[in-house]
Amino acid sequence: MTANVKTFADPSALATAFAADFAAWVPTQTQEKINVALSGGSTPTKLFEVLAADYGDKIDWSRIHFYWGDERCVAPDDPESNYGVANELLFSKLNIAAENIHRIHGEDDPDEERSRYENEIYGEVEIDDDAIPQFDLVILGLGDDGHTASIFPHQSQYLKSDQVCEVAIHPETAQKRITLTGPVLNGAHKVVFLITGANKAEVLQQVIQKTGDFESFPASHIGAADLTYYVDEAAAANLG
Repeated sequence: MTANVKTFADPSALATAFAADFAAWVPTQTQEKINVALSGGSTPTKLFEVLAADYGDKIDWSRIHFYWGDERCVAPDDPESNYGVANELLFSKLNIAAENIHRIHGEDDPDEERSRYENEIYGEVEIDDDAIPQFDLVILGLGDDGHTASIFPHQSQYLKSDQVCEVAIHPETAQKRITLTGPVLNGAHKVVFLITGANKAEVLQQVIQKTGDFESFPASHIGAADLTYYVDEAAAANLG
């Protein structure tokens, strides 16, 4: 399958384009509730700012339920909290009900929270014939080590886990994180990668062109019938 790659001049142009595409996609969904898993990291911050500034009254936010592909095991007011960033830049500026926001409780015991969040997802998200939750949209990032969500190369077994969530450990900081697993990410109806920065160029080339060490990168193993990479020119430098 040929990857669908959209390239933009810089992170701001990328965020503006994806926000417009997201706003156009929402009305095409016939189901009443739209389940979206957000990514963490720095790239989505520009997207949150654009959505809040330009689409606050142009999207029916009441239909959208938000989840996270991964979360650091920190309190929601910690600067590293993926939920905290999204709440500050997006949710606090929208008229969106609290019950539409399904955050990972990073401040709680990781193993207990892994189980709790898994059960919450089972109770909210459509389940396929193999008992795998099917998100309508999963937004992902890419690390310069090839990780995505918080599935790192040293824990690649999570790509085939029979759990909805796993407790991941960052390879350098040893920080614990809760992440969705490979089957859940791959089970989404639509998957979008948002990738910016020259430090991603080498790994992105290997992931998309299936060269070099691509098999060792968890991001290489994420696919969907509807899969699109939104990349800036710096990240796309090696794609030709």
